[in-house]
Amino acid sequence: MHHDCSFLDELDLEGSVSRGSSDRRNHASDFGTREGQAVEPDAVAFPESTADVSAILAAANERGVPVTPYAAGTGLEANATPVHGGVSLDITRMDAVLDIRPDDLQIDVEPGVIGEAINEAVAGRGLFFPPLPSSGSISTIGGMIATDASGQQTVKYGEVADWVLELEVVRADGTVLTVGSKAAKTSSGYNLLNLVIGSEGTLGVVTRATLQLAGRPEQIKGGRAVFPTLEAATEAISDVITSGVDVAKLELIDERTARMVNAYADVELPERPMTFVEFHANHGIDEEIDFYRAIVEAHDVAEFEIASGDEMAELWRAREEIAYASEEYDPDREIEGSGDVTVPIGRYPEMIAAVQSVAESYDLFIPCFGHAGDGNLHYGVFADHDDPEEVERVRAAHAEIVDRAIELGGTATGEHGIGVGKRKFLEREHGAAGVETMRAVKEALDPNGILNPGKVLPNANAQASASATDGGTNGRTNRK
Repeated sequence: MHHDCSFLDELDLEGSVSRGSSDRRNHASDFGTREGQAVEPDAVAFPESTADVSAILAAANERGVPVTPYAAGTGLEANATPVHGGVSLDITRMDAVLDIRPDDLQIDVEPGVIGEAINEAVAGRGLFFPPLPSSGSISTIGGMIATDASGQQTVKYGEVADWVLELEVVRADGTVLTVGSKAAKTSSGYNLLNLVIGSEGTLGVVTRATLQLAGRPEQIKGGRAVFPTLEAATEAISDVITSGVDVAKLELIDERTARMVNAYADVELPERPMTFVEFHANHGIDEEIDFYRAIVEAHDVAEFEIASGDEMAELWRAREEIAYASEEYDPDREIEGSGDVTVPIGRYPEMIAAVQSVAESYDLFIPCFGHAGDGNLHYGVFADHDDPEEVERVRAAHAEIVDRAIELGGTATGEHGIGVGKRKFLEREHGAAGVETMRAVKEALDPNGILNPGKVLPNANAQASASATDGGTNGRTNRK
């Protein structure tokens, strides 16, 4: 669908507008867009101020032209790519660090700031921004807020939402408002801050963020543990967390993932399940490591190594190579969808076992890894897209895994967001009433439906059809 975006030329913008084929093509996809799925916008706008964003949204809203916020394009669920053409709103030129207040442990930034740039800006003051995702060196804070991202340190520090204090947001009609507070806490009115966080640009566009900072720990050590079986590894993870060991990171990879990494990088991993762990402290770090060691030894750990500095980084290198190893592992197949389920930590062993069972029953290669300390599991289901029967098996397997996560009290997505591909799971997780409530919020804030249409919420017709097929809500998987 094409839209007339000539109105952009009439606006008095500090930024610029492009209709060039290269810019339009570059904004038609992100990391989560497969070949053949891309939809090019009719124009790309590069605002440089809140006033620019306000003017673009107000004009687009008057004309019913879709606007899709776009940043670094690192999303895995096509969160930032157009579905209906219109305007791609690229906020990457709004990349200033506006103010640092070390006495308040706060920083104000524009949404286009890359995550690691925040740490670089405050490192000299002994501070850091703890919840950065693994993509923090290439993704923007605006994108992280849009998906409520999280990463390897979530087990200790929480997700991005836990570190956002205040946001400046532009609504669909161009109205600018501030949500949240710079105070450490507030109970004033509805929590509009958390309504915006994780809304994937469907309710408003963030133009400024006030973030909480933390002091850098004086002691950092970490390493890995190798287990004889995946069951032993996952049960050890559950015991570590429920016993209260103060870990900053706790990651898991299974033997399939180890095999992929060995094929890609010169690391010579044992092809067995293993966990990667990191500890942060200002004192007493060795006592916490001993606590951890005692628990993993009770689960028949085969190898256990802890180090610091460069030696620790080398032990962790295999974990950092997984994304690249996945892309290179099978030249005839690519990962169909992005597994991102999260369950209560006590159900984590069951979730891992469920994935293994699905892999066997569908005869598929499904490597597992993830931020195990907070119950987050990533998995990739490899598919040959030239084989329609295999693609159908892969999609069925993916759906079965997500269904199982929801049954265990978990969620379809822990950090990547819903985007396009996971909309079909929204009602299974939240029930018909939950989705209807979300739709009411969307219609109240964006009555013309211009902000990132085709994302998060399922199509109304598809929702009605699914409800009729299921006999209404699915009591087996609805969260109460």
